[in-house]
Amino acid sequence: MSTRRSTITKSLALLTALVTLAACSRAGGGDNAAPAEDKGPAAEIRLGYFPNVTHAAALIGVDKGLFAKELGNTKLTTQTFNAGPEAVNALLGESLDATFIGSGPAINAYAKSKGEAVRLVAGATSGGAQLVVKPDINSPADLKGKVITTPQLGNTQDVSLKKWLADQKLAIGTGPAEVNVTNTENSQSLDLFRRGDVQGAWAPEPWSSRLVLDAEAKVLLDEKSLWEGGQFPTTVLLVRTKFLKEHPQTVEALLKGHLAATDYALDNKADAKQVVNGALKALTGKALGEPVLDRAFDNIELTLDPQAKTFPRLAQDAVVAGVAKEAADVAGLADFTLLNKVLTAAGKPAVDTAGLDKK
Repeated sequence: MSTRRSTITKSLALLTALVTLAACSRAGGGDNAAPAEDKGPAAEIRLGYFPNVTHAAALIGVDKGLFAKELGNTKLTTQTFNAGPEAVNALLGESLDATFIGSGPAINAYAKSKGEAVRLVAGATSGGAQLVVKPDINSPADLKGKVITTPQLGNTQDVSLKKWLADQKLAIGTGPAEVNVTNTENSQSLDLFRRGDVQGAWAPEPWSSRLVLDAEAKVLLDEKSLWEGGQFPTTVLLVRTKFLKEHPQTVEALLKGHLAATDYALDNKADAKQVVNGALKALTGKALGEPVLDRAFDNIELTLDPQAKTFPRLAQDAVVAGVAKEAADVAGLADFTLLNKVLTAAGKPAVDTAGLDKK
């Protein structure tokens, strides 16, 4: 009897060892790594956005409690950024779960993580970026020897400016026949422009409107003119892939809040402007003047459609701009499953992925 018990004990030990080995193999990552599983609603979601009018849906969603209402027991923690590359670092460092961000940094985050770390889940804003300059600049050629600023190296406006300069056959540099492109925070660019230290900026709203109305700049180019139908993704919503897979209910709730904020802005434009202005004052210490606020809102379109068809061109633009060595493969960047679920439930048309969801 003791021999039989010994045999059974050894067999059980061997079975336990094999099960443990298999579990370790799955946990070790690589091709055999188990996919992230749905863990239900998250205890917390950490959301990023910028103090810009182009992030109006985020500002409204936070200020009016529309995100919090949909998230229920999930705690909403927010953080603001000046430009996309900062938010990308937070996402890839896993100190952020989701962020409203420009299309350029969204592509960069996807490329840097080899298509693994992030997913594009919605749009937020189309339009709202302009090249504004000193009154004596009347053509692209007049930019030679001038200093033009963008919010940050590699951000959406930085790529747009450098790509456009390349199209105009204008070299970037510090020589008299070149365009000197610098990177400064939007608020600092306004001061530099007033002092004459920079002669132009490719800026998002409300900064392009502030430069025009508060600093006597003029519009040399509205970026809308470079895109079919005047539509291009200025702001989109990006989520960490792992968070999306582990907490789809939370991401769906976030999207419901995003839709509610967008609908609120479209249905209550006058009040939405004041909500955004109040949020900007709280975040930056200064509210916008009414003319600036009106002009900025007139230049943007709030939409949950991220214009997926534009992303291959946006990826190529980064190469032409000299920001990337090769065009990022954006196939697989988008996951609109939850977005279209939310839109359909609200009786709204689904968003076209334009093949951006397929690897």
